[in-house]
Amino acid sequence: MTRFPLRPGAVVAWAAIASIAFAAEPDETIYPFSISVEQEVLDDLQSRLARTRWPQAIEGSGWEYGVDLEYMQELVEYWRTEYDWRAQERMLNQYDQFVSDIDGLDLHFIHVRSPHEDALPLVIIHGWPGSFVEFTKIIGPLTNPEDYGGSAEDAFHVVCPSLPGFGFSEKPNEPGWSVNRMSEPIAKLMQRLGYDRYGAQGGDWGSSVARWLGQYDSEHVVGVHVNFIGAGPPDPDNPYAGVTEEEKERMQRRREELQKHKAYSPIQGTRPQTLGYALVDSPVGQAAWIVDKFWAWSDHGGDLENSFTKDELLNNVMIYWITETGPSSARIYFERESYNAGRSAGDVPLGYVQFPKELNVFPRKWVVEQHHLAHYTDMPRGGHFAAMEEPELLTRDIREFFSQVRD
Repeated sequence: MTRFPLRPGAVVAWAAIASIAFAAEPDETIYPFSISVEQEVLDDLQSRLARTRWPQAIEGSGWEYGVDLEYMQELVEYWRTEYDWRAQERMLNQYDQFVSDIDGLDLHFIHVRSPHEDALPLVIIHGWPGSFVEFTKIIGPLTNPEDYGGSAEDAFHVVCPSLPGFGFSEKPNEPGWSVNRMSEPIAKLMQRLGYDRYGAQGGDWGSSVARWLGQYDSEHVVGVHVNFIGAGPPDPDNPYAGVTEEEKERMQRRREELQKHKAYSPIQGTRPQTLGYALVDSPVGQAAWIVDKFWAWSDHGGDLENSFTKDELLNNVMIYWITETGPSSARIYFERESYNAGRSAGDVPLGYVQFPKELNVFPRKWVVEQHHLAHYTDMPRGGHFAAMEEPELLTRDIREFFSQVRD
């Protein structure tokens, strides 16, 4: 296996790696990692941004046909003239990062231990089009709760991996890397870190990973908390029994809002490689593909920057751009045969927090009865990228759920 230079910008302990390059046994060493993007990568980005070919748009159409041209031009101008990747790089490197070979792939992860030794280990897992940068706002409150309105009893040791094919984790070079297969290295990572007892949290595809852990690593997982879930009526012959009119209207309204936002899934699920040529060649194309989802899936009220700053949007886009993971991350949809697997968390307690601008906004009865939930919360605001958009609300709910299962 080739270990880095897989991705521009990754810096690891090269001397240590050289000493084990020809070892007969699998290397289970955990290496320190820091982000250091080569300047030529940033120079190339600047050149591409300056030479962007803009598409024609229908005047006044806004976001109706896709990402609004005026907003995209504004964002790219900021990206080109004001955005400071080196400052963002320093911010991200404040979090202890590592890489380790698990199942033949280098897995990148943040690992921040709480000052409280008896804190509960918690793995938090992203999906698409997210990344580990989604969680930077909640790592502090989870590891140092007393500084953020919590108590020592709320403390977690936080592990935040990049899924295989995402971010600074290695890209799989063979088919079959479904969500189930991606979940196995996460379980092995927690064991490698010495955590025999831990919790799992996730949204989007990370929800599937977290529930897989609850089902298949239940010997070690004490509870699973998710902010994304699927559900159907407990009684298909009488689907709205026990459902309020408000819940029914909310679900139907959200379905209507997202009706024109579904094309990404069948495209990535059938032709990820075809899409990939555009994503790795055009930074604006990569950004638009991601920003479109942040627009559709967040509670911004008509102004995307009510939910995210330009820096926050671009930090996430940059992780995809500098690692060239547009195609490899999209393949998670192609390998979706595992999508329905692990819907329940087995005998492990499962908690769910519902944000109103999530993709799925099901009636409470549907979710609670199908998944036998131990915890359910309806939030007043927020969307799909909850850790970025509503970090305080998400942190509060994570604390509340795990307070029930820690002991």
